[in-house]
Amino acid sequence: MQSAKPLFDHPKYWAECFGPSPFLPMCREEMDQLGWDACDIIIVTGDAYVDHPSFGMAVIGRLLEGQGFRVGIIAQPDWHSKEDFMKLGKPNLFFGVAAGNMDSMINRYTADRKVRSDDAYTPGDVGGKRPDRASLVYSHRCKEAYGDVPIVLGGIEASLRRIAHYDYWQDKVRKSILIDAGADILLYGNAERAIAEVASRLSRGEAVETLTDIRGTAFVRRDTAEGYYELDSTRVDRPGRVDKIISPYVNTQELESCSSTQAAGPEQAADLDEAVVVQLLPSSRVNRENTVIRLPSFEKVRNDPVLYAHANRVLHQETNPGNARALVQKHGDHDVWFTPPPIPLTTEEMDYVFDQPFARVPHPSYGDARIPAYEMIRFSVNIMRGCFGGCTFCSITEHEGRIIQNRSQDSIIREIEAMRDKVPGFTGVVSDLGGPTANMYRIACKSPEIESACRKPSCVYPGICENLNTDHSALIELYRTARELPGVKKVLIASGLRYDLAVESPEYVRELVTHHVGGYLKIAPEHTEEGPLSKMMKPGIGSYDRFKRMFEKFTKEAGKEQYLIPYFIAAHPGTTDDDMLNLALWLKRNGFKADQVQAFYPSPMATATTMYHTARNPLRKVTYKTEKVGTVKDPMQRRLHKAFLRYHDPRNWSLLKDALMNMGRADLIGPGKHQLIPKEQPKTDGYHSARRKNSTPLGSRKGGKPLLTQHTGLPPRSTDGSKPAKARSSASGKPKSAGRPPVRAR
Repeated sequence: MQSAKPLFDHPKYWAECFGPSPFLPMCREEMDQLGWDACDIIIVTGDAYVDHPSFGMAVIGRLLEGQGFRVGIIAQPDWHSKEDFMKLGKPNLFFGVAAGNMDSMINRYTADRKVRSDDAYTPGDVGGKRPDRASLVYSHRCKEAYGDVPIVLGGIEASLRRIAHYDYWQDKVRKSILIDAGADILLYGNAERAIAEVASRLSRGEAVETLTDIRGTAFVRRDTAEGYYELDSTRVDRPGRVDKIISPYVNTQELESCSSTQAAGPEQAADLDEAVVVQLLPSSRVNRENTVIRLPSFEKVRNDPVLYAHANRVLHQETNPGNARALVQKHGDHDVWFTPPPIPLTTEEMDYVFDQPFARVPHPSYGDARIPAYEMIRFSVNIMRGCFGGCTFCSITEHEGRIIQNRSQDSIIREIEAMRDKVPGFTGVVSDLGGPTANMYRIACKSPEIESACRKPSCVYPGICENLNTDHSALIELYRTARELPGVKKVLIASGLRYDLAVESPEYVRELVTHHVGGYLKIAPEHTEEGPLSKMMKPGIGSYDRFKRMFEKFTKEAGKEQYLIPYFIAAHPGTTDDDMLNLALWLKRNGFKADQVQAFYPSPMATATTMYHTARNPLRKVTYKTEKVGTVKDPMQRRLHKAFLRYHDPRNWSLLKDALMNMGRADLIGPGKHQLIPKEQPKTDGYHSARRKNSTPLGSRKGGKPLLTQHTGLPPRSTDGSKPAKARSSASGKPKSAGRPPVRAR
């Protein structure tokens, strides 16, 4: 993989003489106290300002401050006019604009498109403090305030909307957010490396329109850069045609790559067959560094679902920083260029980012107001980034990449000690050591050469790649060191566990179960049936059963009473009514009763969202004859699929009864243990009394089995370890986990 300039090697800007600030200023009075006459950079964000490394604006702000820049924060501005965007004055270099730690539409609306009344990233948990598509609106207001100041767009909302994308809320394909926002440059993925270079070069007087060679960026231009060879992928190949250009799905190295021949699944094999028949161009013309793939235009993908699926497949094939090529997509008269993904941060660079002088608390201007997202991560520590799971419904891999970026153990321990010594209310309980997943810390490909050449979307599907090192010893050592720290009573693991990976290390499972489970452990099989699982790129339920046996064995050996809490998705592409029925029967056989359930939420750019929109499977080569994927779009069918997950709820019995009759499964209606619902809904004085009669609170048991609750992103106990935490979650089933994109339990 290419090397990159270290974050800390940029020349410091002259303003470093001011030193670090207690908090990045949010008003002119704070600027005056710091002795600033102006900000060099102003970050506009849709979240409340919490100076904690789990909040994106704090990470970027402190990083830029460490580079010597004066950075101000405008948090949750009133977007109805430009006034709030002018309160810190005109920035010398640029506005940095982000919607916040979540896509603003997912933050604002449920999976059923209903408006939420709350917002975990707002003081007081109040909803409506940010606009829809906040990145777009904020950019417009910044231009109104100071039209000549460059706008640098970033954050997960911009990252996942950088290309022409399907918008679930409008049920249409929208342009790249870069076009709609009128921003000058967009940074996608982990943006530290890109933002440091952008700031450094702008401070030296370079014009923003000349910044076209920075990895992990998108920008607008009208022509193909000099020296670039353009690879046309604007159409879908028709059967029988032999291309005269290289397929955009493969590279010539794949014909010799161990990763593509030994570990390729059927999807990749189909593309390798195609690669054999293409006419290879001279090597000078296929150099990745000067090749750009032209995707179908916005107008084409808007009007043709097959071309949309094709473009999505090409995009996901070009995500490995070791071999990805630049992409370009026409929007009207303009081209939007996407440089290859950023080079992952080294451990030394990760430590540099997390060792910045974070206050680790909300800005004092919020007073005693409670910010739920901060409460969730107040006593947690992020130990890594990225995920090589590749789940199609999840945004982590698209945003953070599949190469794990690790902090050193020393850096993590320093943060725990700082949290212990400085954060008010710490009682000795670390609520989480994790990240996008709990157990990918220091796990990577055995060979850097194979890793750089590999184009598989997942390292663990359909099975764990033989080239993946599954050694959990570094994580085990971290756990042991952390819990031995003076003043630390308990270290809990609340991030989603990748259980199919964990079973490769029985010692890790023993360590986890014996010392780091607070009564309940959340894992996510997502489904029991092969149809939806194959579209999710998730392992079969047999992997769950294997982990469950280990969990119960080590729990018994530890003399503890602990339970697994599995989570499932309703209405995912590829799911039939029969699939949901079989899942409901599995739940009943295993004594599980879900308290809250989750329906599939089509987030921008996700592979499963492409399936939902196009009814095509981009995990395989896309053609006009590609087998269609079943999708669940009808509101009544979505309601039915959710009802199967809550088969025990009397409110759902009438709907389930009609469905079972129509499915020819009337045998499942009755009082028997093998039957799903009773024949008649019991007479009660209302739903709530029925619920009290038929349900048990979280933490209770019925028949020796734990009840299920929605994945909340919280540890099973509150951060002081005293009692079960109040469950709060988004309707998507994704915890509102601050500092990361919406995280799914694995």
